[in-house]
Amino acid sequence: MSDPSSAGSRRRRPAARISGEREAAALLASLGRELRATRIARGLTQAQLATMVGLEQGRISELERGEGGGAGVEVWIALGIALGRPVAIAFSRDSTRTADAGHLGPQELVLRLALGNGIPGTFDLATNPAHPGRMVDVGLRDDRRRTLTLTEISNRIDDLGQTVRDHKRKVAEAAGLAAVIGGDEGPYRVAFCWILVANATNRALVARYPHIFDVEFPGSSRAWVRALVDGGDAPTRPGLVWVDVAGTRFFERRGGG
Repeated sequence: MSDPSSAGSRRRRPAARISGEREAAALLASLGRELRATRIARGLTQAQLATMVGLEQGRISELERGEGGGAGVEVWIALGIALGRPVAIAFSRDSTRTADAGHLGPQELVLRLALGNGIPGTFDLATNPAHPGRMVDVGLRDDRRRTLTLTEISNRIDDLGQTVRDHKRKVAEAAGLAAVIGGDEGPYRVAFCWILVANATNRALVARYPHIFDVEFPGSSRAWVRALVDGGDAPTRPGLVWVDVAGTRFFERRGGG
C-alpha cells in the first residue's frame, strides 16, 4: 500500500511558492550586501553591530552572506534602526491597476458629465501641434458658448511652482487651437480648471499655501463645479475644484475663490 504522506510530498509545489522562494533568495542576498556595505561605512565591526541588536557575531556574518532566511522581520527592522537606515516593508503597487488609474477616474467623470450636457470632450488634448506630447487631461469644446475648456488633474504635486508654470504654458498654447476651432467667426474663449484629487497630500498642500492658490486660481470654485457637473458657463478666470479619491464626484474648494 502506498504511503499517503509520501504521495503528498511528491505533489508539485504551487508556482507562486516557487517564485516566492527565488525572489526571497535574491532579496536576502541584496539585503546582505546592503547590510555589509552600510556596516562598513558606519565603521562598525560585525561584533559591534551584533551587540547593538542582540545577536551573535556569527549571525551577522550569515545575514551579510545572504543567509538570512530564518531572520524575522523584527531582526531586519532592528538592524535598520541600528545603522540609521530604517527598513521599509510593504506590498508593491497593485499590478491589476494601470499606472495612471488616479487620472483615469476623474478624466472619465469629466467626459461623462460633459457628454451628458451635450458638450463633446477630448481625452488627452494636445494643446500645441508642434509638441504632440504636451497635453491637458481633458479638453471640452462648448460650441454653443464658443468656449474651449481645459481641465488638468493632479494626484500629487511634487513641485507646485513648476506645475503652475506648466499649466499656464498649456493655456497660452491652447489659444492657437482655439483660433483654429473658431474659424472666421473668431477664436473660442479658453477657460481653465485645475482638478485636485482630494487626498491627504493635496489637502495639506492647499491648506499650507492658501494665498498662492487664491492668486493663481481666483475663479469661483462653486461656479466651476456647476460648469463641470451641469454644463453651465465656464468661469472666465481659472479655478480649482476637488474630486474625491474614487473619481466619482466634484466638490468645491471652500474658503478659496
